[in-house]
Amino acid sequence: MIEVKGVNKSFGDNHVLHDIDTQFEKGKVNLIIGQSGQGKSVLAKCIVGLHKPETGHISYDGRNFTELNRLEKKDIRKEIGMLFQGAALFDSMTVEENIMFPLTMFTKMTKKERLKRVNFCLERVNLNGINDLYPAECSGGMQKRVAIARAISIKPKYLFCDEPNSGLDPKTAIVIDNLIREITYEYDITTVAITHDMNSVIEIGDTILFIHNGRNWWQGDRQSIITTDNKEISEFVYASDFMKEIRTSMIARRK
Repeated sequence: MIEVKGVNKSFGDNHVLHDIDTQFEKGKVNLIIGQSGQGKSVLAKCIVGLHKPETGHISYDGRNFTELNRLEKKDIRKEIGMLFQGAALFDSMTVEENIMFPLTMFTKMTKKERLKRVNFCLERVNLNGINDLYPAECSGGMQKRVAIARAISIKPKYLFCDEPNSGLDPKTAIVIDNLIREITYEYDITTVAITHDMNSVIEIGDTILFIHNGRNWWQGDRQSIITTDNKEISEFVYASDFMKEIRTSMIARRK
């Protein structure tokens, strides 16, 4: 579990995060949603240590990450897998080399052990045998799956995903959503994902944090988000006719 307590973050006179209190639960897909510029990415960067909050703390399974020294923070970072918005694969490296990169950086595995792990992760994301391809030879969906394979290669306790469906067609986005959910449950990972994709919210959001004006405005699950009377989140969730139809359908089924 990741716990955020009383986190405030400013950049000069711009107070971005205001007293954020929340928890991201182990073995669940925890989503952070909200309009652009509301503080979602800043919160995520505070959690992984790229930004230091002025007040408050972040804990990883009871370990106060905010107060740890550099070496102690490095130990926790070894337990974190990252899935970036644009996959962020190294263009000059093959798929195999990309997935092997964190294993070389953070483990003492032999080359044989690393290769075995690479092949296991590729099989897990249904990409057997593409070891020697370069990212440019892979489709967008394949690149995201390679990025997931790289993220889970070090057997992370925590997985952070930044807009995992960005730039993907709806069918491929569903594949990525399902992979994230399956991996989270299978390996009992604490997964935290920033997303604007309402299909992801409805399909895989075990817990959902809505950030508005840098504040924890609403938190709940994918069932309660459909029927909430919170004005700001309703305006965000039901901006499309598709989501309005889902709400009408779910409410009708409850009657």
